[in-house]
Order: sequence, then C-alpha cells, then structure tokens
Amino acid sequence: MASDDVRTDRRYTKDHEWAKQEDDRVVVGITAFAVDQLGDITLVNLDVKPGDTITAGTAFGTIESVKTLSDLFAPLSGKVQRVNAELESRPELVNEDCYGKAWMIEIVPSDQGELGGLLDAAAYTEILKTAH
Repeated sequence: MASDDVRTDRRYTKDHEWAKQEDDRVVVGITAFAVDQLGDITLVNLDVKPGDTITAGTAFGTIESVKTLSDLFAPLSGKVQRVNAELESRPELVNEDCYGKAWMIEIVPSDQGELGGLLDAAAYTEILKTAH
C-alpha cells in the first residue's frame, strides 16, 4: 500500500488517523502514511473499552513497530462503541489493511459536527506533501 493512499470517503487528522462515518458511528484507524512511517507493526495496545468516554486529541492507545512506539489519538470526542480486539493478537493486520480490517475503535460522537472539523482528503494530501 502506497504511503500516499488517501481515501476520499473519510476525514483525517494531522496525527495521521482517519475517521469514517458509518450511520451514527465513526470508525477510526491510522493512515497508510502512518503505517509507512512506522514500518512493521509489532504491537497494538488499545487502552479503551466499549462504554468509555474519550476526548478528541487524547491518546486511546499505542502502536509499536520495529522502529518506534507511537500514541494513537482520538480524532473525535464521544463514547467508545467497539474496539478491534483482533489487533492485539494480529497487529500485522495494520500493515496489511489499515483502511479496512485494521480499524481500531468505533465511536459514537458527542458532537457530529466535530467530524466536519477534520481534514478532508485534499487537505490531508497537502500535509503529506510536506511530511516526506
């Protein structure tokens, strides 16, 4: 997967997380650029559980690779609906399918308008041009 793979069906953060609206929920994961920067993912630790309330910009877990350990930041505030527990036993899914099977958490946003405040695909692509 190319690090410049930016999907138009979701919004993005400057921290390289993506947020995809699905009905009243928002699914969150990390971008292809983030995966490319991290290298081979060795551990995904999600520090939240369903029912937890999270605040935009706060860490909800960590992701570890052969290169580094990075925090995962919530793009939105709201209540955690689901957590992708499969990533604990299969962190390599992030390398294989960061926009699909390797989603991390699902949030019911406390303010649906927050999603609109995130970067669209074009704005995120501009950030990637200066990130290399």
